[in-house]
Amino acid sequence: MTENYYKWHSEHIGRDFEMLVFGDSGYPLILFPTSMGRYYESKDRGLIDSVAWYVNNGHVKIYCPDGIDSMSWYNKQISPAERALNHMCYDAVILNEVIPRAIEETGHHRIAMAGCSFGGYHAANFAFRHPELVSYLFSMSGLFDISSRIDGYYDDNVYYNNPMDFMPDNKHPDLWKMGIVLGAAERDVTLAQNEQFSGILSGKQIQHWLDIRPNTVHDWPVWREMLPHYLSFLKP
Repeated sequence: MTENYYKWHSEHIGRDFEMLVFGDSGYPLILFPTSMGRYYESKDRGLIDSVAWYVNNGHVKIYCPDGIDSMSWYNKQISPAERALNHMCYDAVILNEVIPRAIEETGHHRIAMAGCSFGGYHAANFAFRHPELVSYLFSMSGLFDISSRIDGYYDDNVYYNNPMDFMPDNKHPDLWKMGIVLGAAERDVTLAQNEQFSGILSGKQIQHWLDIRPNTVHDWPVWREMLPHYLSFLKP
């Protein structure tokens, strides 16, 4: 499997940013790390190996950007307003620095987004904020409500990065064109949020699949089963 490491200075966060990319060609997939995770986490945890067939056969090219949760939602040393603002900077990195590379390298004009746990939040939040760029969303045990990370604070940056809040009024037409999978374990700490968010999508008549895996928990083994299954839905 082809593996490339990239490091560059990001003007949006004012520091170096790192990323691993797997594959030579195929549909571009942005795969986010879990909470406080790094760009190499999906490789180290075996998630990349679980989808090696898709990568080696040129069906998908996987981009694993670094996370900055320690600068944003998980940084209790700064105010909630600063946490939200720092996350907006991260959104800008993905939008302006990662996505253009993926589009240029693969020749596709839209991308797929995926992530596990808090990475599922990042994937879903970006997809629903920028549906004109995203054709598939694969959220695995994802979160859709970040109110627990903001200590009761609220502003526009919080609202527009909290899918549970902004999605009911989101009328972007491309939302109805997106292939959406919300995966969760039967004994998942995020199951209630997935069921609630599925209800929001159903209320808007946005087609999606709420995939609840029986006899499983919120952990890597179920995510290594989910992602290969979900990649089978990708269409060139």
